[in-house]
Amino acid sequence: MDEVFDASQFLGLPARSGPVDVAVIPLAYELTTSYGMGTADGPRACIQASAQVELFDQILGEDLPAGATFVTLEDFEAQAPTLRLQLDEMLGHAMPWLNGQCFPLFLGGEHGILPPIIQAASSHPLVDGDLSKLTVVQLDAHADLRSHLNGEIFSHACAASRSLDLGVGRLLQAGVRAYSSEEAQRIVSDQRITTFFARDTQHPHTGGVAWSKWLEELRELSGPVHFTLDIDGLDGALVPATGTPVPGGLSYWQAVETIEVLFANPHITVISADVNEITPQHDTPLTQFTAACLGTKIIACHLLAKREGRWKRTELVERGDAPSYSFEHFKQDGPSP
Repeated sequence: MDEVFDASQFLGLPARSGPVDVAVIPLAYELTTSYGMGTADGPRACIQASAQVELFDQILGEDLPAGATFVTLEDFEAQAPTLRLQLDEMLGHAMPWLNGQCFPLFLGGEHGILPPIIQAASSHPLVDGDLSKLTVVQLDAHADLRSHLNGEIFSHACAASRSLDLGVGRLLQAGVRAYSSEEAQRIVSDQRITTFFARDTQHPHTGGVAWSKWLEELRELSGPVHFTLDIDGLDGALVPATGTPVPGGLSYWQAVETIEVLFANPHITVISADVNEITPQHDTPLTQFTAACLGTKIIACHLLAKREGRWKRTELVERGDAPSYSFEHFKQDGPSP
């Protein structure tokens, strides 16, 4: 039976009754952007553009929702007076959706959304409070490994760095082509980080070899994974309205291949994902439509993984009186006790 169209929902698919399979969570957050503005409006623009995305996925072999129950939350806008308190609000908003009962896809918003999502993932039963079990796979033009930008340690330029400081066990990056000397040094010195630079994967003669090595890294992963897709990881011609577009990036099909290979790995469980740095493009919807297409591919690959047994609802973990976390007390050399 055809679904009733609802323009306020991702892909126009209205929520059904019953347990939620996929939650699309828009995070209209923008406090530390350092170049182009407008990412706070990106999630809603992406949802609006998704109305034009085809529901059929070739790998899944059928139209979405493919029997699944979708829900698209209302836009989240933090109200707290300080950046760190807003991160705490975002953490509280994300945590209920990382309980192992559904698959959350977060739409941003600047990449500063990543640390609260990662901290929320610590409550997932497969992570069970130990973020060293978690791998973050990142497509991005930027390494996001700065210690600070203009004095702000929670800048979007520090998202991956703060996630590692929270205790993430491994970080895999591809598409990186804009980074500082400080970040270059951390990539070399921190054994948790594996970076595939765009100058290697996109090289006109030898790029295929480097790209194959990236895919092999994805196939060798194990354990829980969070996938973070900063759309500026794509070539700027595909996403010209993103806040910090950079030439020489990944093709659309390389992003699709990354998603398909990652979710097909039988040794991992992708517990969550985000698509971020979406900025509405007004002369053409190309930027937000590209983001919507990739978000749709993530969902389709998740549903295929669920169908084939690579993702299952997990038992809720009773954590007793575990102390609550607050970014207000974050210390740069690691999470607060």
